[in-house]
Amino acid sequence: MAKVEFKNVDKIYESNKTKTVDNLNLEIRDKEFLVLVGPSGCGKSTILRMIAGLESISSGELFIGDEVVNDVHPKDRDIAMVFQNYALYPHMTIKENMAFGLKMRKFKKDEIEKRVLEAAKILDLTDYLDKKPKQLSGGQRQRVALGRAMVREPKVFLMDEPLSNLDAKLRVQMRSEIKKLHKRISTTFVYVTHDQVEALTMGDRIVILNKGYVQQIGTPQEVYSDPDNIFTAGFVGSPAMNFFNAKVLNENEIEIYSQKVSLSESMKNLVQKNNLINKEVVFAVRPEFFTNNSSTSIEITPTLIELLGNEKLVHFSFEDKKFCAKLPQEFEIEENKSINLPFDINKAFLFDKTTEQRIR
Repeated sequence: MAKVEFKNVDKIYESNKTKTVDNLNLEIRDKEFLVLVGPSGCGKSTILRMIAGLESISSGELFIGDEVVNDVHPKDRDIAMVFQNYALYPHMTIKENMAFGLKMRKFKKDEIEKRVLEAAKILDLTDYLDKKPKQLSGGQRQRVALGRAMVREPKVFLMDEPLSNLDAKLRVQMRSEIKKLHKRISTTFVYVTHDQVEALTMGDRIVILNKGYVQQIGTPQEVYSDPDNIFTAGFVGSPAMNFFNAKVLNENEIEIYSQKVSLSESMKNLVQKNNLINKEVVFAVRPEFFTNNSSTSIEITPTLIELLGNEKLVHFSFEDKKFCAKLPQEFEIEENKSINLPFDINKAFLFDKTTEQRIR
């Protein structure tokens, strides 16, 4: 087992001088499940490929264990990678696919047999070992790809959006299977996804990336409940957080689209501490924090109400900006009819309008 550490790592593509990773400092702990998440082009797959040795490092150092591996060949890094498209050999059986890497490394036949059968048992593939990949479902093929990596018994597992080709129901099932696998084999996992729900449900810690920069690192609960900036706050959570343009009127009140709202005690302290009176800020509240149990409210006119079983999504606008509230099914509200919508002021955030950093 091993930790992985980046120290001041940059990645610049010489062909177009594009910097995809900028001064990355990150320690991936031994045996942890770390998720790299962010929009397309944020650098997450590049980071994974640098660990694998499939991308060179422009500057800085990459450690696996205590060894600097910048110039170590991929096959000598003792890592295993699971790809988005499974990359199985169609002419081989499942057993042959899982054994292939070990055969290439000249393992003894009985050791290969032992490892393949153990992995097949863990992944519930024992009955499929003599079949070809085309005879299996997408979820089963993904398990074969995991098994092929498992038999290597690597120091680090790397997974690059392994569930993106599966349908929604199967993705949920495979998420739990991969988490169970991590607990069972107790190895370092580094997992890349653009899906923040996947990140929140799977990771011990999450690294949120944007444009080559780390925006925040923390547990799923930390990045959800305590975001450092507007990007993290807006990226984590579904539906996305609402960001209202606002102005601090005095130490007790804030104005949100011409409506006066009383501040919470903690926000009053922030106003005094950061000298925010008469300043414009971004006032943020998650859709799920609109609630009946609050004396704080804003007046809205719903433009669309979506029914989702036991809850409903209420869409509304201010100055052509769209917002959303998630309410219980029994909450009485009608489209195009004005209502004072309560929300939990104690769970709202303030952000600096210029820097987009959280005001603390």
